[in-house]
Amino acid sequence: MAKKEMKEMSFMEHLEELRWLLVRSTIAVLIGATATFFISDFIFESIIFGPTNPNFITYRLFCELSNYVGFQESICVTELPFVIQNTDMEGQVTILIWTCITAGFIFAFPYILWLLWSFISPALYEKERKNAKYFIFIASTLFFLGVLFGYYIIVPMSVNFFATFTVSSVIKNEFNVDSYIGMIKTSVIACGLFFELPIIIYFLTKLGLVTPQFLRKYRKYGIVIILFVAAIVTPPDVVSQIIVSIPMLLIYEVSIFISAFVVKRRLKADEQSS
Repeated sequence: MAKKEMKEMSFMEHLEELRWLLVRSTIAVLIGATATFFISDFIFESIIFGPTNPNFITYRLFCELSNYVGFQESICVTELPFVIQNTDMEGQVTILIWTCITAGFIFAFPYILWLLWSFISPALYEKERKNAKYFIFIASTLFFLGVLFGYYIIVPMSVNFFATFTVSSVIKNEFNVDSYIGMIKTSVIACGLFFELPIIIYFLTKLGLVTPQFLRKYRKYGIVIILFVAAIVTPPDVVSQIIVSIPMLLIYEVSIFISAFVVKRRLKADEQSS
């Protein structure tokens, strides 16, 4: 379909462009899901169920860090007392399908970003359109960093916490596989999207919906929310909470810096034009 300038396109033509964006995105996710199916054994054994092994790399690194800072073995994981079970007849088939779709979305994310950029680019200035490759690279990098943060930090801490938490020795932890994999998908995708916050703030500031003053004003609330989340997903020790909190706080501070940078450039451009 030939591209038209945004000002020349009707409302129905915009809807048509959006429809094709969704169709191409869906096809890309399905292609990624199909590719994931052929390596599903590795995905499940080494990645999804990796954090159930006490020798998982995150547990070992946290244990070494704990010893280094003088907490001895306060966060060392020696065992994870729980089992994972499937209680539905078609449960494992459903899990396989949705896991492949989730992985397909992660693999296709850069292409989806490119489609999104192609959709909004007619509304941008020519100089801004030339920055497409930088936008896709930076946004994709942030997303994948968030995915890695979710998988290697949030997921192991959550697994360790829920596996060892108990209100009575009578109760044994037997987690449903849907619940376990759902926690992994939610943590990974949520962290990936959270790391997109600087990109989101950039566009919201460009539109005039967010200012650095607004972000600074509500910084204390953001810090409280981040610390609250860190306290929930980590064991009750300072080291784990700091490890989870620092990257999230840095993302928020970077977002403030980007918002201030956009506002500064806008004021400079207004001065030059006046």
